[in-house]
Amino acid sequence: MNMDTIVKKARTWLNDTIDKDTQQKVKHLIAHNQEELTECFYKNLEFGTGGLRGIMGVGSNRMNKYTVGMATQGLANYLNKVFPTGTKLKAAIAYDTRNNSRFFAQITAEVLSANNVEVYLFDDIRPTPLLSYAVRKLQCHTGIVITASHNPKEYNGYKVYWEDGGQLVAPHDKNIMGEVNAIENFADVNFNKKQHLIHSIGDELDKAYISQVKQLSFAPDIIAKHKDLKIVFTPIHGTAVHLVPACLKAYGFNNVHSVEAQNVADGNFPTVEYPNPEEAKALQMALEEAEKIDATLVMGTDPDADRVGIAVKNTDGKLVLLNGNQTASILIYYLLNKWHEEKKLSGKEFTVKTIVTTELLTEIARHYNVEQYDVLTGFKFIAEIIKKNEGHKKFIAGGEESYGYLVGDFVRDKDAVISCCIIAEAAAWAASQNMTLYELLLNIYLKFGFYKEHLISITKKGKSGSEEIALMMKNYRSHPPKHINKAEVVRIKDYLSSTDSDTLTGTSAVIELPKSNVLQFFLNDGSKITIRPSGTEPKIKFYFSVHQKNEKIENYDTVNAALDKKINNIIQDMGLK
Repeated sequence: MNMDTIVKKARTWLNDTIDKDTQQKVKHLIAHNQEELTECFYKNLEFGTGGLRGIMGVGSNRMNKYTVGMATQGLANYLNKVFPTGTKLKAAIAYDTRNNSRFFAQITAEVLSANNVEVYLFDDIRPTPLLSYAVRKLQCHTGIVITASHNPKEYNGYKVYWEDGGQLVAPHDKNIMGEVNAIENFADVNFNKKQHLIHSIGDELDKAYISQVKQLSFAPDIIAKHKDLKIVFTPIHGTAVHLVPACLKAYGFNNVHSVEAQNVADGNFPTVEYPNPEEAKALQMALEEAEKIDATLVMGTDPDADRVGIAVKNTDGKLVLLNGNQTASILIYYLLNKWHEEKKLSGKEFTVKTIVTTELLTEIARHYNVEQYDVLTGFKFIAEIIKKNEGHKKFIAGGEESYGYLVGDFVRDKDAVISCCIIAEAAAWAASQNMTLYELLLNIYLKFGFYKEHLISITKKGKSGSEEIALMMKNYRSHPPKHINKAEVVRIKDYLSSTDSDTLTGTSAVIELPKSNVLQFFLNDGSKITIRPSGTEPKIKFYFSVHQKNEKIENYDTVNAALDKKINNIIQDMGLK
């Protein structure tokens, strides 16, 4: 799109349907900042399969009142088409601590009510998983949470849920995208709210949720003996500020310490560079607090409380961060072991993980004869499997390497609140056996094999960045490597073409999963490399997975160093370092 076309498009925002303040900002961009004008208008902010996510500001490629309004009108149009005439449509809406989240939630409520949808709007910030819970509890047809999860402060987002409490999946995702794209101008959006259709949700749902979370506990007797376990928790300026401490208290933990400076709900996230518990710096203040009080466990959640990062004491008594694969392995091993101990496994239970999550979970599930499903990246696919098996099989837990986990099925999205409770319970269980969670992890490696994963995420911002990422994927497909780190590539999975190719025999099979822009290379030494552009951020991600047996716990450092070296060699050979 050339500059004349961009300016012409921007001028369509200079009319009476747009508020004066927005018009002034657009005029200023046209006159003084054509580079920013291009970024704001060179395309429309895409309503993807889950909703919107983008930088806040004026323009068609930004999160603002009008792009949110158009998305909501498209959703309302679809609801009125897909459900029978006369259905009393209902929607739940939640929002996080980000700047403008409450404003966007209000706009969403107003447009839905204008389209005769009854709205249940939370009265204050709430975690994303509570929105999923509310959809099911209130028997809503849809739900929306205003959040950009762990993205930088400039971002916000709009995530849509269906009546099962899960994020949108086929066919609703593409169908709603079509309805949103059909909204061509602001005149198509009905902003005339019907206030009598908008209801406020207070703490009554919180109490019901806490009660159900408590029922997931396997070890109240063990917790009672280890109730003084020192825990440091931080919500990183996010929505878990009240619910995580309340749930831990309900479980019986009475020695939970907060990071006071990060208990402040602030969309500028003043104490961190990024509010992402995957980043070590985001947990720095919690680690410092834990050192002061000699805490056993550190937990930190992202702004919408669907992800949790943890730190535990290693064998030297030093606090170390665990990655998402390690936490998932501890969580699912603890649960399957408990289900087994209590003779609750009947052969109809299952777990779910994403294709980029550690294969250690596969080994654990296999050991307990529990069925495991592999799905594409995105927790909505885990929720979809839960829904498909409802009434036939029992979901125990699911997880993904990006710090998201779910236990039980009354929530249908990753839930950091539940995860914090079960992680703390696992720590108490380990303590009852004179172990830390770190020592429990070492024993898991000893039993099932030492699996090591690494992620490189490369950011490519703006229009040129999107084009560069697309070219990288095209080149990997047209010229796939035959060897990586001197190991032969023996299998290639291309989820976009749905082909699983054996490079040795030349044969291929069909991948029975939805199409997705993901490539996987499998090497003859057992290594796996996955390449995936992010669907929500301007990034391309490279996942590396290697493993080998570990015969003795004392060999941990040696095996760990060997696996680190192998990953580093793969990265260098692929020209990524």
